[in-house]
Amino acid sequence: MTNLSLGWNEVGAAVQAVGPFRANTTPLLHPVLLVVGESLIDIKPKSGLTIFSANGATIKHCNFNIKSCSNVIIRNLKFDENFEWDENTKGQYDRNDWDFITVGNGGAVNNLWVDHCTFTKSYDGLLDTKAGCSDITISWCRYIGDDGATNPNSWLWQQINYLEQSPSSYPMYNFLRTHGYSTTNIVTIMQAHDKTHLAGQNDLDPNNATIAMTFHHLWIGVWDRCVPRLRAGNVHDYNLYVDDTTVLAAKRLRDSIAATMSAADQNTLNNTYSFNPPVNGTISTENGAIQVEKSVYIDCLWPLRNNQTDPSNPAYTGKIQALDCIYHMDNTDGTTTVYRGDSTNATGTADFGPKQAPIIPFSWNPGSGAPGGVLPYTYTPDDPAQLQAIVTSPTGGAGAGVLTWDKTNWLMTTYAPTAPFIVAQPQNVTVTAGQSASFTVFAGGSATLNYQWYFNTNTPVPNATNATLTLASVQSTNVGVYSVIVTNSTGSVASTNVSLNVTSSTPAQPQVSGSAYQNGTFSLTVNGDAGHNYIIQTSTNLTVWTSIFTNPMPTLPFTWSDSGASNYSQQFYRIQVQ
Repeated sequence: MTNLSLGWNEVGAAVQAVGPFRANTTPLLHPVLLVVGESLIDIKPKSGLTIFSANGATIKHCNFNIKSCSNVIIRNLKFDENFEWDENTKGQYDRNDWDFITVGNGGAVNNLWVDHCTFTKSYDGLLDTKAGCSDITISWCRYIGDDGATNPNSWLWQQINYLEQSPSSYPMYNFLRTHGYSTTNIVTIMQAHDKTHLAGQNDLDPNNATIAMTFHHLWIGVWDRCVPRLRAGNVHDYNLYVDDTTVLAAKRLRDSIAATMSAADQNTLNNTYSFNPPVNGTISTENGAIQVEKSVYIDCLWPLRNNQTDPSNPAYTGKIQALDCIYHMDNTDGTTTVYRGDSTNATGTADFGPKQAPIIPFSWNPGSGAPGGVLPYTYTPDDPAQLQAIVTSPTGGAGAGVLTWDKTNWLMTTYAPTAPFIVAQPQNVTVTAGQSASFTVFAGGSATLNYQWYFNTNTPVPNATNATLTLASVQSTNVGVYSVIVTNSTGSVASTNVSLNVTSSTPAQPQVSGSAYQNGTFSLTVNGDAGHNYIIQTSTNLTVWTSIFTNPMPTLPFTWSDSGASNYSQQFYRIQVQ
């Protein structure tokens, strides 16, 4: 690895930033593009620095080491190819300590903002923070790992193809290749990045208490730390979109092949080599405080953890809570768990956690990004139900190169308000009478967005002022055209018109139970589908039937009695649903 030290000269005046833990000055610098060989770039003690690309340029084989700086902004860059197959660590790549960005290795850093960046796969962390650092924001970033699943010439595939020239020369690789794992299996399992962000380098370091970080609007799919792993200090997460679908599939692939091995080979795989995605989520340890709001975790085995070192030792337990989050899990039995709510309210398989150690009631740690026990900024999070469309939008979502702006825009930290725009239009809906129907629009633009739904073009739907319109127990009178107008302080935009169609339901065959005859009175209990008329008919010969009682849309089940049943030597009854 080559070491390159760079000093930076400030050009232009500073601009005040607004928002979460982030850099609070932005000097107007000329755009900087750094593409260096396998290098460590020291960004030395010079405050007031912006590193950005106007077009989402890529930085390869490089570790930014930011030390003894403040007011640093990194924007619209893709970080790539900082990972190599390493037999020496037997898969424990974090021992090499290669990060895409290291913060504070050689002097504390404060007021750092990393925005609209894309991270692939690195040796260790994507951005790791050392003790003593504070006021850091990671926003609108995308975590994609290696693209081996779709690119036969990906960085990981290039290495696998090299190893294939002489597999026996590489013990770990050779073990995998001779015990059931194909080259495609290995790339599939390894292509996701391992560890995203470590906040606090060393266990129980009292200087970790200064750490204060905000993570928001991130699109994540990694082995571990969604996000981060915190050792003391405060972290605020909101609008994280964690999609571990491919990571969980990779783990299950790994485990299915391991299950075919002998016990001795399984022991080697599990204890000699590190080749097993843990599929961990957000981790708080050592009395750190993490609050996760309005976020989504898909197929993450452990969405929230409060201890990853020693659950029996309270010194390693942290505080963590989730508020109004969505948890989606595809279970091994083919069922799907979907839960929306707080971590403390979930039960059973829908439990967010944490489960590792006894829960410590949540509170912000004083003096570390939350003076007085409250966050020092205001924010307007998005509805987690809309988060997928928002962060994956090709024109306004997370990651480098998504937004096409003038260069001067990338140097700003506050922007003029933008009018609303539709990311995803509502869709036509067809339901059965009596069911509920929902329309949803996904919109972007400057906060705060306001919604008003309309029926048949110009009739406002009462109280329909959210991104989702839900109509309960729809009938034929609800059939028609629906649309929504989204407004903010700058302008408005109307959605396309969509239709609601209501079909008649086919009732199920009614069920009769609890029939009895006593003292000349015959009675029976009727059950079936709600929302229909139930008619009792009688016959003495099973040929001619007479309707003798109608129960209009009853509450089911209901019991009916015929006090004149004794007037006949035989009497038949049937139920007709209208």
